[in-house]
Amino acid sequence: MARNRNKEISTALFKRIEPLLPAVKPSPKGGRPRLSDELALNGILFVLRTGTPWEHLPQELGFGSGMTCWRRLRDWQAAGVWHRLHLALLAELRSADKLDFSRASVDGASGAQPPGGPYTGPNPTDRGKLGSKRHIITDRQGIPLIFCVTGANRHDSVVFEELVDALPTVGGKPGRPRHWPGKLHADKGYDYPRCRAHLKRRGIQDRIARKGIERNDRLGRHRWVVERTHSWLAAFGKLRTRFERRIDIHVALLSLACCVICVRRLLPFC
Repeated sequence: MARNRNKEISTALFKRIEPLLPAVKPSPKGGRPRLSDELALNGILFVLRTGTPWEHLPQELGFGSGMTCWRRLRDWQAAGVWHRLHLALLAELRSADKLDFSRASVDGASGAQPPGGPYTGPNPTDRGKLGSKRHIITDRQGIPLIFCVTGANRHDSVVFEELVDALPTVGGKPGRPRHWPGKLHADKGYDYPRCRAHLKRRGIQDRIARKGIERNDRLGRHRWVVERTHSWLAAFGKLRTRFERRIDIHVALLSLACCVICVRRLLPFC
């Protein structure tokens, strides 16, 4: 009973996720039984939510050791589990009319990164301290559609084309899956001819604030949702500061956090 009270996700939700997890054959040599995937996922989510160091995961929760959960997170990231889960959730949201492609918003947010590692750089807004930056595109309601990570010294517009082209193709409804949003909102950091031209080639109307002409708050009534999404992500203890040196682990945690945000908007999925 104690384990049930400690669970981060319901058994019903895990049963929806389980088919996405890679099958593991039992070792012919026997040995200690393998921690169940359900308990490992609960342990990962506990660490993500609280920011607890992996090695300090409380054993009384019944989620196994922190390093076992860390290895499971690493292996599932390598197998593409989190990406497939995110796509499945987006399709569920679109099927339930809870995904709005009429408008999208893009923005980047920097964070401190104490241990160093790849995809970091001196943060120009934090006295040159080492940091990394996440770049996100959301739907009209702030649901994360795609993200990437760069060093904190990379300008937002540098990854603009790559981020737009990485937008997922989302099914969930009869007919052709939806790929491009109708409009894309962005602040003056993206006010470059190449950014506008790229959107035009994709059939997306640009709503990029123009330097020296429009105030940033003019488009804020639509663009604020992506800033709220950054706040949602920063609310996860493990993402408030980038603790992970390895980029694959940091990206895995970001992907899982995006999935959690989707689940919160899709209660029937649970």
